[in-house]
Amino acid sequence: MTTKDVVKLTCAACGQANRVPVARLTDRPKCGVCGASLADGSVAELDAVTHDKVTRGDGVPVLIDYWAPWCGPCRMMAPEFAKAAKSLASEVRLMKLNTEDHPGVSARAGIRGIPALILYREGREIARLAGARPAADIISFARQHAAQGTARSTGRA
Repeated sequence: MTTKDVVKLTCAACGQANRVPVARLTDRPKCGVCGASLADGSVAELDAVTHDKVTRGDGVPVLIDYWAPWCGPCRMMAPEFAKAAKSLASEVRLMKLNTEDHPGVSARAGIRGIPALILYREGREIARLAGARPAADIISFARQHAAQGTARSTGRA
């Protein structure tokens, strides 16, 4: 097995890096340390340390929703983001970061308004999308930009 056949996935629950064969991404891989699912189509809540690990080195694209509990549009979009996560399970991992709990992370990411979605791959931001969106828009945005790799969006899917 070559390094191209394996990707690194950071466990959102414990922060452990896991090496997963690309061919097994659809088999719902689990963390080798804590047993948490790594790519099952659920939305994981990140802390600052795990956010940095995920965005700096995961081999599968990661779409992060920067949100806050007091934000009406953020709460309205949450079920749509969860639907998108189910559809994108083995292609793109969807995660959330509470900007109120982690203001330093949101400042470093240049978040000026929420909800804000940023797509990362292998340590690089590859696209961002502002505002609450339905699941279909989130899925389209993620697939389009994950496939392009280095394109950058200013807000339209």
